[in-house]
Amino acid sequence: MVKGLLRFLAGVFLLVAVIAAVNDATRSMAAGARVPFVSTLDHWSRLAPVTLAGVRTSVQRRAHPLVWDPVLVTVLRLPAWGLFGIVGLLLAYAGRRRREVNIFAN
Repeated sequence: MVKGLLRFLAGVFLLVAVIAAVNDATRSMAAGARVPFVSTLDHWSRLAPVTLAGVRTSVQRRAHPLVWDPVLVTVLRLPAWGLFGIVGLLLAYAGRRRREVNIFAN
């Protein structure tokens, strides 16, 4: 049950990573030049600025304020396709089906 949920979440995260990569590639091709990748923080601030502000205040209130600025902001500045791809691959690895090994002893 849990492994199935992990595999499903891995698929969702990898799908979001592919969508973000296609978005970045399309922006680059439309501009006719190499355009820098859009960070996860930029995507989040454009799509849901209220939730970003809520998460920021919540993290700063419940944890040390330095957890938000140097730690989480650094992680969120990664390209969206990279961050979601890494999380998706980790979830896929955690939820993988293990091969059953049969050991026969005579």
